[in-house]
Amino acid sequence: MTEVQDLARFVANARFDTISPEALDQLKIRVLDTLGVAIGALDAEPIRAIRQLTDDLGGAPTSTLIGGGKTSPDRAAFYNSALSRYLDFMDSYLAKGETNHPSDNLGAVLAAAESVGASGREFLTALAVAYQVHSRLSDVAPVRAKGFDHTTQGAYAAAASAAKALGLNESQIANAIAISGTANNALRVTRTGNLSHWKGLAYPQVSKEGTFAALLASRGITGPEEVFEGNKGFKDSIAGPFEIDWSAEDLERVTRSIVKKYNAEIHSQSALDAALDIRSQDGFLARAIDKVTLRTFDVAYSIIGGGEEGDKRTIRTKEEADHSLPWMVAVTLIDGELTPRQYDPERIVANDVQELMAKVEIIPDDSFSARFPDEMPADLTVTLVDGTTFHVTESSYEGFHDDPIGWTAARAKFDALTERFADEVLRDEIAGLVRNLENEDVATLTAALARVGAGALV
Repeated sequence: MTEVQDLARFVANARFDTISPEALDQLKIRVLDTLGVAIGALDAEPIRAIRQLTDDLGGAPTSTLIGGGKTSPDRAAFYNSALSRYLDFMDSYLAKGETNHPSDNLGAVLAAAESVGASGREFLTALAVAYQVHSRLSDVAPVRAKGFDHTTQGAYAAAASAAKALGLNESQIANAIAISGTANNALRVTRTGNLSHWKGLAYPQVSKEGTFAALLASRGITGPEEVFEGNKGFKDSIAGPFEIDWSAEDLERVTRSIVKKYNAEIHSQSALDAALDIRSQDGFLARAIDKVTLRTFDVAYSIIGGGEEGDKRTIRTKEEADHSLPWMVAVTLIDGELTPRQYDPERIVANDVQELMAKVEIIPDDSFSARFPDEMPADLTVTLVDGTTFHVTESSYEGFHDDPIGWTAARAKFDALTERFADEVLRDEIAGLVRNLENEDVATLTAALARVGAGALV
């Protein structure tokens, strides 16, 4: 058997009954969290443009668009994934050399599952597959340092989970994974330098293409059977050698994913906790700050701190702001929060934030880097013009894998993000369906999701 066939056997054999109670609970929390983030983005300008394009293109009405309407599964996967990705408030998985967002696969799984009348159990099983495949490939085959985006491993996860949700057989699953993995090797330039809308749309593209690959495979289309190990395959051309024994894998990796507490790039979360701690201390005055120094781990410095992925002090757009550690620390020290409100265009370029951002110094610390990803160390010092100094050190935050959020916290975040688009009755309905999803049909959930956002798309 080839390696993609081994992976396909794992996917085909995945069963709901093997998911532990802890993993199932966290999986449903991720569904609620992801749906909340998606609903909260309904009125974002790029989302409006994508929705209009989707409506103009049409498509067989088999899969629901969050906010109402239906289209083909691949187009629904793109749109719903764009919603869940736009705010950059979704979950994450930290590997030593790669960071990904497994919840990015929910759009593909939801669209594929609804299109075939799948049950909630089948949906949850397919989503657990997405978490496992995406996370484990990131563990053993990181590609960021080689110039490729983390969506590259996602191409395998999206296709595997969409194929599982469609109920494909082992051979079809292998072909779906092979097609998607061969065709979707994205460049890391997506997240370096001045960031564009594509930062938030790169995974929706993979979600769409993974779903389409599964649909192709369902009609008998084949893909390269040695996509991993073959001549000029994934290992040879991109990842280098790695091994995974898929027969030994389970469906528990969701418990190692983490949920964002703040609407900010994942590696900033503990630093923002530290900023809020300092802000709450007696004598602190944001307008009196002379200097801010943050010591952090190398991944945070490289991606959002001004390291190898480019300057993070030219901040004009949401895409640039939520990937700038200096900007995020500055606005948090001033405003006392970092939520979608801080990404209002006028707030992003406001003088107070821009001026304080220039006073923030980010320093990588080798000892902190050695503790990542088991910890997320941050050491923040704020000095006022009169010499007063505030200092806080953090290594985790609520939502990290050593302090996972429970249903109550997840529901509070969901309500905060969705209250503009869904009244309390509808929020209760959606949350209740997710809480009991193993006993519901996917169509029941998508019918509720179709009713959110009244007026948001006008």
